[in-house]
Amino acid sequence: MRQINLRQALPLLLLFVPFLGFAHDVTSADQELLRDGGLWAYIRVGATHMLTGYDHLLFLAGVIFYLNNFKDILKFITVFTIGHCITLIGATYAGITANEHLVDAVIAGSVLYKGFENLGGFEKLKVKPPDLLLMVGIFGLIHGFGLSTRLQSFDTGQEQFLAKILCFNLGVEIGQVLALIPIVFIITLSRRHKQFPAFYKAVNWYLVLAGIGLLGYQLYGYFNGH
Repeated sequence: MRQINLRQALPLLLLFVPFLGFAHDVTSADQELLRDGGLWAYIRVGATHMLTGYDHLLFLAGVIFYLNNFKDILKFITVFTIGHCITLIGATYAGITANEHLVDAVIAGSVLYKGFENLGGFEKLKVKPPDLLLMVGIFGLIHGFGLSTRLQSFDTGQEQFLAKILCFNLGVEIGQVLALIPIVFIITLSRRHKQFPAFYKAVNWYLVLAGIGLLGYQLYGYFNGH
């Protein structure tokens, strides 16, 4: 069996990730599905939204890259999940919203932050990094608020309102699990390869650059009213 060459696989991985974003925005097809498909449609749209949520997945990939065992991965992902459930459900039910570009700009900042931390940026600045578990929880709240602003952009109506929110949240969790399976598998497999240090550095530099790019894109959209 031919051994995976990480240097060959990396460019393909990096090129593929941004294209996931094209389905990340709210679409008329999603609105049509939610109007006609009942509660199951909210689960489906929630799962699809997470699976195509490149910013959420990049951040999670950065978190997993920093961890060395499955127990820690489970702990950190659980904290992130609790955080985004709180704001997704709570903010949507209470009708709390904000400009999507600004929320997504902060989420882009979380991607930049994770890549910077993974590369030892705080140590190079001789600054003690914040507690990682706490930061993952805080970013989970922010990511959940971003998901809430997306859900609130749909016309959900008032009938079975809470049930619709919970179903969308369930879909998000399903999508997150489905996305994490290959991410954890690839990272775990790559750790056994002698090229892992180079792979680790390249991917985390990509997180930094992607975070900067996404941050600039969202701020441009905000200031230009797009």
